[in-house]
Amino acid sequence: MNVSATELVIIGGGLAGLVTANRAAQLGLKATVLEQGNAGKYLCNTRYTGGTFHLCLREITLQPDFLNQLILETTDGFVSKAHARLLADGGAKIIAWLQAEGIKFMRASASEYHKWVLAPPGRSKPGLDWEGRGGDVLLRTLEANLVKRGGKLVRGAKAISLISENSRCVGVTTQDSDNKTEWRARAVVIADGGFQCNPELLEKYISKQPLKLKQRNGGTAFGDGLRMAQGLGAAITGTGAFYGHVLSKDALTNDNLWPYPYLDALVTAGIVVNREGRRYTDEGRGGVSVANAVARLDDPLSSTCIFDQSIWEGPGKNGLIAANPYLMRESATIYTADNLDTLAAKAGINAMALKQTVADYNAAVAASGNATDIKPADGINRRNQKYKALSIVKAPLYAVPMVSGITYTMGGITINAHAQVLREDGSAIEGLYAAGAATGGLEGGPQIGYVGGLAKGGITGLAAAEHIAAAKI
Repeated sequence: MNVSATELVIIGGGLAGLVTANRAAQLGLKATVLEQGNAGKYLCNTRYTGGTFHLCLREITLQPDFLNQLILETTDGFVSKAHARLLADGGAKIIAWLQAEGIKFMRASASEYHKWVLAPPGRSKPGLDWEGRGGDVLLRTLEANLVKRGGKLVRGAKAISLISENSRCVGVTTQDSDNKTEWRARAVVIADGGFQCNPELLEKYISKQPLKLKQRNGGTAFGDGLRMAQGLGAAITGTGAFYGHVLSKDALTNDNLWPYPYLDALVTAGIVVNREGRRYTDEGRGGVSVANAVARLDDPLSSTCIFDQSIWEGPGKNGLIAANPYLMRESATIYTADNLDTLAAKAGINAMALKQTVADYNAAVAASGNATDIKPADGINRRNQKYKALSIVKAPLYAVPMVSGITYTMGGITINAHAQVLREDGSAIEGLYAAGAATGGLEGGPQIGYVGGLAKGGITGLAAAEHIAAAKI
């Protein structure tokens, strides 16, 4: 067993980990990042990111009080006031800090949501396109900055257990190809992402059929940090929700159909039905919510998005990598027909039920006026505020088989506003912190409130580093 001493150990070399390490180094701490990947450009979600920094799909540097209220409303109060304030106050701070580190941003579209996008943007064409893009450049820049500050990033170091003495975390044990190493430190920060790549944990918390989800991520987050923290008595929260998008079912076999284009613009304008031709979720809650609803089905591959020509030519063209035309260009399965009987037969859906569903839905849309909720006869109300519902009437009609694409799990290790890991009784585990997608309680909840993964990673990374330095632990 090798033994190495440092002041701060960070598990995971993504955005959260490298922000934590660099901020700690700025504040005078010797920081070591342990990364399980061996490659120079090791894979992780940050490497694949589209690069948009936002809070609740709004511009991240807006007035903090407004953002604070928005976070509370978006998560229906699931996020605590302390965590909402941390994120709201940290929005402008993380942008300014990254800019000072040499990170470049650009406005990717006229949308407020796309004001702060890593340059060059990661959404440039269908499929994966990450080398030399924003997330890749960010990681390489932050690693270089860390080395200049006297810190280091150790590749091929997989964390397997935390070291605890007198109820305090004092280090972590890693395994490489040949040896185990004990990394002794004043504090440990878990920043290894969520548990989206762990089928056992997905089945426990997310989906009865985890292998029928599309892994829309770097393929490296298995919940090791979650497991290790629980071993020291850490509480977990919000594990039933994830961030992701609905994709063409063909994304399971066609790499040009993930991570983009996704189907959200079609889903939020049209309807989603099961094989029986029935709606089962509120499409107006947005693509992230629908992706979660699809994953919770007994068969996550049993859903189809139904829409018409007006939706295809309207909302279908929204987004940087739009469903129209890229689904067709990349050979996604799209059924079309002039009537619902023929469409249902092609898509393998109960025709009689589908016709009734569409008729009831169209009637509710027509009767809704400016109402904030549409109330179809099937009893599944649809929000009509952020995403406007459109009738499904203009031929040709369309059906696209769907799969739920999971990017990262929203729930995880419970932390306070300083990023300290908490026990079930609310007390902090001394010396142990968590940041980024490894954490829980900063988004999600029963309403699947999406706050923003990049923002969460950067802001919690700064919080952890600053508390560790200030505490002089």
